Amino acid sequence: MKHSSTPQTRRGRGPAHRIGRSLALVLPVVMVLSGTLAVTRVNWTGNPSSDSVLTAADVSTEHRTSHGAAQAPQDVLRDQLLTELQEKDPGAALTHLQAAVNGKPSLAKHCASIARALGRAAVRMYGPSRAQSYARPVCDTSFASGVLTARG
Repeated sequence: MKHSSTPQTRRGRGPAHRIGRSLALVLPVVMVLSGTLAVTRVNWTGNPSSDSVLTAADVSTEHRTSHGAAQAPQDVLRDQLLTELQEKDPGAALTHLQAAVNGKPSLAKHCASIARALGRAAVRMYGPSRAQSYARPVCDTSFASGVLTARG
């Protein structure tokens, strides 16, 4: 049995090859992480004020009611967003709801009920037609569901 007449050499497998292979593995990870961090730092409200951005830390700290009892983080978030809806508009509140859920995934199971509460409050403030104009796919269609139930 005869094998190939050309000897098998290991050309091209020197230090440059090892460096290139390492970069091919590390570079995509670095790019994904830096892109993710950049997206989380963007103020998606379109409002130039940096103090309007609700952070996950704002939600995770325990706030106290007037009676001194600690509220659950989802209740604190709901109250903050309802206040923001009254002071600004439902769009800003929905943006901050999505940011809070992205920042603290444990809030995701409460997202739909908070969005429905925002939808009902928007109908009380703006009426059904204008409230519906703010609907977007935050927590599926829960905001729109809140608008719909408050209409009837």
